[in-house]
Amino acid sequence: QVELVESGGGSVQAGGSLRLSCRAAGYNYDSYCLGWFRRAPGKTNEGVAAIANDGAPKYAASVQGRFTISLDSAKNTLYLQMNSLKPEDTAMYYCAAESFGPGIAPLLCTSDYRFVHRGQGTQVTVSS
Repeated sequence: QVELVESGGGSVQAGGSLRLSCRAAGYNYDSYCLGWFRRAPGKTNEGVAAIANDGAPKYAASVQGRFTISLDSAKNTLYLQMNSLKPEDTAMYYCAAESFGPGIAPLLCTSDYRFVHRGQGTQVTVSS
C-alpha cells in the first residue's frame, strides 16, 4: 500500500522560498516515478515536477529554473524546493507516486504524468 504524507506548505511573499517534503512508502523502490502536482482554485491539476529511478528530474515549463525536485532514498522522503515564488504558484500541492516494471519508469515519468497514488496535499499561498 502506497502511503504519501506531505508537509512544509505555508504562506510566503512573492520572491520567497518554501521546501515541501513528502514521506513516501509502499512503492517499488527499484522502478518508480515520484512527483508533485498542484491544483489552484478553479483550475485543473497541473503537473509540477517528477523524478524516476534513473534520477533525471522533469519539470513543467512554468517552474523550470525555480523549483528543484529531489529524493532522499535513505529517508524515503521526496522534496520540492521552491524558490522565487510567484502569486500564480498559489495552490494545493500534492505528492504522488507510481510503480513500474523494470526499465519502464524513466520512459514514462514526466512532470505531467497522471499518477494513481497521491497524498492529502499541502497548501502553498504566495502573496504579492
